[in-house]
Amino acid sequence: MKVTIFLILLCFFSTIEAQTDARAWTKVEKPTTARIAQSIGKYTSGCLRGAATLPQNGNGYQVMRLSRTRYYGHPDLVQFIQKMGQTAQNQHLGTLLIGDMGQARGGPTLTGHRSHQTGLDVDIWYLLAKEAEKRELSFNERESWGAPSVLTVSANAVNPVQWSSANEQILEAAARLPEVDRIFVNARIKQTLCERKTAHDWLQKIRPWFAHADHFHVRLKCPAGDIHCEKQEPVPAGDGCGADLAWWFSVEAQMPSKKLPAKKILLPAACDAVLNEE
Repeated sequence: MKVTIFLILLCFFSTIEAQTDARAWTKVEKPTTARIAQSIGKYTSGCLRGAATLPQNGNGYQVMRLSRTRYYGHPDLVQFIQKMGQTAQNQHLGTLLIGDMGQARGGPTLTGHRSHQTGLDVDIWYLLAKEAEKRELSFNERESWGAPSVLTVSANAVNPVQWSSANEQILEAAARLPEVDRIFVNARIKQTLCERKTAHDWLQKIRPWFAHADHFHVRLKCPAGDIHCEKQEPVPAGDGCGADLAWWFSVEAQMPSKKLPAKKILLPAACDAVLNEE
């Protein structure tokens, strides 16, 4: 009985510690003034010095959920989004709706993500809004519009009503950029791409992951020369359309996950300075 109570208290205080850490990072409203940007630590436990701000409107894109103030990132990420927006505009694919990037100084968030901490991650909705091509969306529209799932109601296939060749073209354009490390999508989307009778040479970076039915998550590589940024393991060789993909449809993969309580996030020591810089 005493052991059970101890474990309950341990889980409770671990959750409080994690929330306290995230709350401190969420409260910081401005990036540091460093001239040289640095992504520090891992994608899931790190921070960002010298973040750039993505303008809320640009060629081929508009930023959603402005109230969340997660439109900061490494300058490389801002340039990537602007480049993708230009691609969408040039190819008449619609307007990219940009979801979360990161906080002003990176770090853990109170809600929504385990990653997005070093300024190198961005969520982009599958919805390519034609309305946004003609006008600037209002603040209320950016807050209230939903990111629709591209899967069927049963979630066992991609819904052709929600999915189009434009989505595939955007994913391919992103995957072919050398600065992109990987792109997370729902496993059914990966399956659909694998079944296409087209070139598979860009599918290696398209990685199945839980959720991601209403947006795709782009992760950039560590910037060149940034010694504080910890690289993720390279993606496996090949197009990823074989046994690895098949696992996502197995009984094991479909079992409900047992979520562990939040733990204190151990950030690199350098992040203390980033959090407290003027």
